[in-house]
Formats: sequence, structure tokens, C-alpha cells
Amino acid sequence: MSKTTIAILAPGAMGSAVARRLGENGARVLTSLKGRSEATLKRAADAGMICAEDDAIAEADIILSIVPPGEAVALAERLASLIVRREKKPIVVDCNAVNVDTVQRIEEIIGSAQAPFVDAGIIGFPPQPGGKSPAFYMSGEYARDVSVLKDLGLDVRIVEGPVGAASALKMSYAGIVKGLAGIGSAMVVAATKAGAADALRDELALSQPAVLARLEVALPDMIPKAYRWVAEMREISGFLGPDHPASQIYEGFARWFEHLADDANGEGTDAALLKAFAEKSRARKL
Repeated sequence: MSKTTIAILAPGAMGSAVARRLGENGARVLTSLKGRSEATLKRAADAGMICAEDDAIAEADIILSIVPPGEAVALAERLASLIVRREKKPIVVDCNAVNVDTVQRIEEIIGSAQAPFVDAGIIGFPPQPGGKSPAFYMSGEYARDVSVLKDLGLDVRIVEGPVGAASALKMSYAGIVKGLAGIGSAMVVAATKAGAADALRDELALSQPAVLARLEVALPDMIPKAYRWVAEMREISGFLGPDHPASQIYEGFARWFEHLADDANGEGTDAALLKAFAEKSRARKL
């Protein structure tokens, strides 16, 4: 019995961890490494991914697109150009944090190559050896056709509905979870600069202990990820729509995360304030 061949583009933190999980469960995992950094080459090798040319990528059974949201459409166009002349078509699964309009556009692009398409949203952290898989919510006509991914170690969950349903879930969930991180980080920085950090921490400990516990983890965790959240916040704004009163909230979060990313790569002033708030909160519990 031949191994299921899965192509993952690209081998970032999530893509490489998913590749490792699939490989551990018997899949053959391909990727493209043209023009990638040494760090990416090492990450792919450590995950057991096989560097493949475009022809081999197009011949995979399933292609998982796992890239920053701003790159999802361009990758779909590249994949369509590879697949269009193939008699046997892979199932293309877009796993990116994009809004409903974007994923429907991607479906049209992949559909132009006569390939089946699945809308997916990933919720959770990259799988670690021995740990659980993040949830892969999938929707669309062909969602059940990739059930083999469940046999290969992924937590696949079907969202009943058309292409766009899984992305709507991802947008809504990320809007809540990352929106809370945005609100919390903005207020912690403002309170600290105004000399009220200790008072804020004490009040949260008394009246909102669950919120404080979440901030202790979320604030330091978000700093290295802030740059990736910028495009995602804009996708959430687009998900709400230009006429929705709350859409500007997420555009504001995009600008805030952009600032935090620049700060982390520069003087690190606000990043240090966020880390200090979380560390002091944890220290008070000891």
C-alpha cells in the first residue's frame, strides 16, 4: 500500500510541525524550499519534509496551504498554474487565517484548474511530539474527502456548510482571542506608563483573576507573533465588512500589533513593559 503524499507550503512553525505529525503517522510530506533561508531549510529537514520540485508538488494527493494570510492568494495562483495541466488533481486545502471573501476568491482560483478545494481553519498551537494536534476545522463540498488526515494524526473537525464556513469560525474565534490580547496589551502598556500597573494588576487579581491569568501567558507569548497578526486583524476587519461599526476596531488592532512588532525588533520599550507586567504577576503568586 503506497503512502499518502501530502505537500505543505510552507515549512513555517505551523507547517513544519504539522508535517512532522503527518510523517510520524506514515505520510510522505513534500515541500518547496526555493529561495528559503537556512533556518527554514533546517526546520524542514528536522520535520522530515522532502524538498520537491513543482511537478512533484502538483502530483501530491493533498496540498495544504499554511502561509501568512497576506500570501494565501498568491500561493493559490501559483498552485493553480501547477495543477491546471494535470489529469490527476490534488485536493487543495487552504488552512490560512483569511476572511470569507478571500477564501471564496481562493476557491475560484483553484477551481479554475479543476481541482477540488477545501476551506480550513486551524485553531490551536503547532503540534508537539507526544502532544495533541490543533483543531483543523474544514468545510465545503470536499471536506470529507480529506478524512485521511485524521488517520494521519490531525484533529479534523467538519463544519457543516459551504466554503467560507470554516474561515468564518476561524475569524470569529481569532477575533475574540487575539482581540482580548490586543485590548489587554494596549491597556497594560498605557497603565504602566501612567504609573498604574501595580494597581491594575491588584484589581484584576481581585475581580478578574481569569483575565489576569490569561494575560500572564498571552502578553509574553504575543510579542514574537505580533508581526503575523497584522494581516490577520485586517482579514477580520474585512470579515466584518466595511460598514460594520466594529471593523475599525480590528484595523486598530492591526496597527497596534504592527507597532509592537516594530518595537520588538527595535528598542523593545513596550515589549519590556508587557513582559515585566506578566513576570511580576506570576512572581506575586509564588
